[in-house]
Amino acid sequence: MTAFTVIIPARYGASRLPGKPLRQIAGAPMIRHVWERARESGAERVLVATDDARIADVVSAFGGEARLTSADHASGTDRLAEVAAREALAGESIVVNLQGDEPLMPPTLLAQVAEVLAMAPDAAMATLATPLGDSAELDNPNVVKVVTGTDGRALYFSRAPIPWDRDGAPAERLALARRHLGIYAYRVAFLHRYPGLPATALERLEQLEQLRALANGERIQVADARTSPGPGVDTPEDLERVARLLQAREP
Repeated sequence: MTAFTVIIPARYGASRLPGKPLRQIAGAPMIRHVWERARESGAERVLVATDDARIADVVSAFGGEARLTSADHASGTDRLAEVAAREALAGESIVVNLQGDEPLMPPTLLAQVAEVLAMAPDAAMATLATPLGDSAELDNPNVVKVVTGTDGRALYFSRAPIPWDRDGAPAERLALARRHLGIYAYRVAFLHRYPGLPATALERLEQLEQLRALANGERIQVADARTSPGPGVDTPEDLERVARLLQAREP
């Protein structure tokens, strides 16, 4: 099994759901559920990277490791880069980024994305994707799409419906497009480089941080997820839905 560390970026501020990591779900703060998924993945170590002492205190209280980071980071990748540098992680080691609002992420996917990166020695990052369900998902700007080369290398990520079929064959579009999952594995050497990479117009336009890596010539390896992830939490309605799903899983 590939050795890896999970780092969970967890911000307190969120426009639609302030204090999101500390919101209660099934009797525990959401960050604890996310931390438990990471612990179940077989990771050598799990760290929570946060900009708020309240989150750090809660993580420490349930036995997790938390690291306070700058509040000025533009992205979760920047936050991970700070922690990787402070922890002096070896350049060849692998870090998996599990978002702090993914309490239903299957632990097997964390191990899978680390394995995908380990098997692609010329890639700086790896990520996962799943088939799109229907044309509505393809057209939804909140669903990030990815297209790849024949070798699984990411060609582009977009909120737009890619690829576009000029002749209007919707079945072919759905067969080629995939939904990108917001889970990444990084080589630590790349995390050290990332903050120094210039931001690009593509990244700003799409609001997708992985486009900075692509635009600067870094390779991102993509694989199909072995299982479908549960929903993340962005809104109060998402919070209620995830709570019901977690309670349904309890014995």
